[in-house]
Amino acid sequence: MTPSATITLTLVEGRVKPGAYVFEERTTCVLGRSTDCSPQLPDDPDHKTVSRHHCLLDINPPDIRIRDFGSLNGTYVNGEKIGQRRRGLTPEEAVADSYPEHDLKDGDRIRLGDTVFRVDIARPQVATVRLARCAKCERELGDEAGGRPGELLCAACQARPDAVLKLLLELAHGGRADLEAIRGYSVIRELGRGGMGAVYLARHEATGVEVALKVMLPKVAASETARARFLREVALTRAMKHPHVVALHDAGFGYGTFYLTTEFCTGGSLDRLVAERGGRLPVEEAVPIAVQALKGLEHAHGQGVVHRDLSPSNILLHRETDGSTTAKIADFGIGKAFDQAGLSGLTRTGTTAGKPMFMPRRQVIDFRKATPAMDVWAFAACLYHTLTGRTPREFPRAKDPWQVVLQEPAIPIRRRDPAIPRRLAEVIDTALRERPEIGYASAAELRGALERAWR
Repeated sequence: MTPSATITLTLVEGRVKPGAYVFEERTTCVLGRSTDCSPQLPDDPDHKTVSRHHCLLDINPPDIRIRDFGSLNGTYVNGEKIGQRRRGLTPEEAVADSYPEHDLKDGDRIRLGDTVFRVDIARPQVATVRLARCAKCERELGDEAGGRPGELLCAACQARPDAVLKLLLELAHGGRADLEAIRGYSVIRELGRGGMGAVYLARHEATGVEVALKVMLPKVAASETARARFLREVALTRAMKHPHVVALHDAGFGYGTFYLTTEFCTGGSLDRLVAERGGRLPVEEAVPIAVQALKGLEHAHGQGVVHRDLSPSNILLHRETDGSTTAKIADFGIGKAFDQAGLSGLTRTGTTAGKPMFMPRRQVIDFRKATPAMDVWAFAACLYHTLTGRTPREFPRAKDPWQVVLQEPAIPIRRRDPAIPRRLAEVIDTALRERPEIGYASAAELRGALERAWR
């Protein structure tokens, strides 16, 4: 395996234990005085100049970026202030301001109040230096590669996933062994496109079987270690067989691109159905869809698989031959596994940062630890959106979305729509409670509560 880079935060001034934090994998962490921060600074009179949630570190070794959360006294890098909320603003008001981010380098010093950390970045020794080139067009990548080992597509090729897939299919037809899983398929049409790649409807020329063929394009060079880590996670999803889980058939990697073939659901995604219906579904349609999908979630949790990225876009609907509709959950762990393998780059900062519309606060605090209860919260947020057309929290354009998740509780659903039946509203509001714990610990608990409320 290719050796990996390491980032170490070393305490040089202040009282924090332990004195060094080592990061070898993709992660994020929030610094501050709150007990859910790591590193956590002492919550005592000597550290009152540090906010409870002071700043965010977005880490993907060897890359690291810092973002101030509108702290009262600011965050400093090498003596220069990178963020501070205006005097007179509360922490809640401060998130409406915009605060700069800063890419950190080896040797940089971060200061919060009187506490100072040094950033140490260790890169693996490379025996030979080889010019990095795009895996498809062979253009020199220059700074795009970031000094990382592994395969990567240039920005121009990433902007054309259709052309990338065309090349992969041509090579598969030509007998490439590593592309055997997609040999014999031809593309019918594009189904959707997102930040990680695109999905196409494809048909096998010999059997006539239709599948969803997804291409996922790493934002950083895909090392041997990162590829293996991601494909191990994909294998867990492939092993799951359940009527309410979208089946994953095959997966692989070639020419700087991951590809996956999955069951094709003829009814499309829940978010598209909601949009087609004017922004919300009636209770009598939304709840049965939710109950079905929760059966799939319950099965996955029983297999030890947590989704970690639930949203209405990966709850899919399949039209059966008898006219009924079956709800299925797609992409179990795929998006987050891609991110945790370091293949998405820095996803919580910068212009391409994701938005945590359906994410519980615990998942922001603890990037790597995912629990079934986090999925249950996210699922309840999806149902909330399906019924109201709104997310449980407000995300004004000017506000930092990660700080919103840390500070704002879910808005009770009947404030969005007083017509929601009271018993159903109580179940959804309970599911979206986060303190001291998420309201329902399991998909089975939420499903049972929904069924009782809707009788």
